[in-house]
Amino acid sequence: MYPKTLNEDWCEFLDEEFSKPYFTNIIQCYKHAQSKNQIILPPRELIFNAFNLTPVDTVKVVILGQDPYHGVFMINGSNIPQAMGLSFSVPKQVPIPPSLKNIYKEISRSLGIIMPNHGDLTGWAKRGVLLLNAIFTVEQGKAGSHKDFGWQQFSDSAIAKISKYHECVVFMLWGNFAKKKANLIDPYKHILLTAPHPSPLAQGFIGSNIFKRANEELIKRGREPIDWSL
Repeated sequence: MYPKTLNEDWCEFLDEEFSKPYFTNIIQCYKHAQSKNQIILPPRELIFNAFNLTPVDTVKVVILGQDPYHGVFMINGSNIPQAMGLSFSVPKQVPIPPSLKNIYKEISRSLGIIMPNHGDLTGWAKRGVLLLNAIFTVEQGKAGSHKDFGWQQFSDSAIAKISKYHECVVFMLWGNFAKKKANLIDPYKHILLTAPHPSPLAQGFIGSNIFKRANEELIKRGREPIDWSL
């Protein structure tokens, strides 16, 4: 059974995953969390936002995150979750997280692009940047709380299928967690670019030229570079 909130093209691309026992377990774990009145982030309609905003045949770059943001901000009397189903991205009303600030700093430093005043990366997603979290849901206020649902098997399968059926995709692997996914990707068909995590707790992301290198690799293979402005 296909997830009701996942676009048809990705449903077909990931078709065989939905009948596997691990995906049944994801659904059971999600429903169990609901039954305990957990506040689950991102909202249900945004769980597959990364896929829905970046159609299968448009993927040029994959940026892999780990876990959805688990915070909620009170803005103008409304609770606005940070998580919006895109790795590293937050809604426009929400303050820009520290890691995303460093991402913007590197883009500005290496490409001369003006840093935006918001954290919504929807524009990138619509230009072929798949902003994929390894884990798709989290309980509000509890980082990593859904890490045992089975989401990582699903995201690993998505990465492996993109590697198998696509060509000349740039995979950006930031930090040790993401770098462990390199074994899912065919290095002869695709471009693997690694860098330290953009978190202020790590060092070396700023100065890595990761976005400049990504565009150079795309151009080298006859593909349009990404417009990283927002």
